[in-house]
Order: sequence, then structure tokens, then C-alpha cells
Amino acid sequence: MSAAPALRIRFATAADAPVIHDLILRLAEYEKLSHAVTADAAALREQLFGPRPAAEVLLAEDAGACIGFALFFHNFSTFVGKRGLYLEDLFVRLEARGRGAGKALMVHLARLARERDCGRFEWSVLDWNTPSIDFYRAIGAQPLEDWTIQRMSGEAIERLAGQVLPGEAGPAA
Repeated sequence: MSAAPALRIRFATAADAPVIHDLILRLAEYEKLSHAVTADAAALREQLFGPRPAAEVLLAEDAGACIGFALFFHNFSTFVGKRGLYLEDLFVRLEARGRGAGKALMVHLARLARERDCGRFEWSVLDWNTPSIDFYRAIGAQPLEDWTIQRMSGEAIERLAGQVLPGEAGPAA
């Protein structure tokens, strides 16, 4: 008789904020984007588990140790008329890869999308990340080649938000 698998997927709680932060730092290092991380565990605790949670997190645990995470939130498709599930980040520690944690996280997310009546389940992947692209193709994902991601942050948001529209009195002093 074989033992039950040690891999477990569960929703994160506020107490997991330091673990989530550590996984984000590891993801950023893998993606060569460590310089872009400004979040800390306290900010994550507030944003993910405060009065208006911005996203949800699933954790993958193997024999009690946290080995990966998936951070996701809902968006909305005007064409489909339903909310979607958007996967912001998925990461499995390098030393824990090959144990099925990535697939288990994706299966749990697909089940959540089905349970929540989502019309879509989407995410982005860096174009150089061949192992991830191959993994996503193997589970049935297709690229959206006619679309590009647009992003605005920091000073660009401030400049646009500060523009005065016709009929407005101007910025408040």
C-alpha cells in the first residue's frame, strides 16, 4: 500500500505573507527582475488579506514545505459577458520542479475558473521563458498572437491622471 502524496494545494492566509514575499523574490530573481520588486510582506498582507483583497493566492506544499505559489484575480470580458480568472504569477522553487506542483496549481486554478463560471483563464509569460511556454502548451494553452500587453506605471500614471479634461476646472490645489 502506497502512502498518500505529500503535495497539497491550499489558499494562503495573512500569516503566509512572508512566505509569499519570499516566493516573489525568487520569481523575480528567476525572471531577472529583482530590481523591480518593491513589495514587502507587510504590503502583501494588507493588499491580499486586508478589507478589500486585490488578489488571491494558492500555495503548493510538499511534505509541509511551501514550494510554490499562484497569485490570481478576476477580470471581466465585455465580449463574453463573464468574469475571467487572470493568473498574475505562478512560480515553483527551482529545486522543487518536476514534482507536479506547477501542474497541480494550474489544475486548481482551472477548477476555480469552472466553479466561479469564468469565461476565460488567462496569463502572460515572458517570451524567453521556453520551459514555461512548453509547459503551458503541454496543458492546452494557446498564445494570443494578435494582442500585445500595454503597461503604464509610476510617473506615466501620474502624468495621465494629472491631465485636465475639457470642462474640468483644473487640478485641485
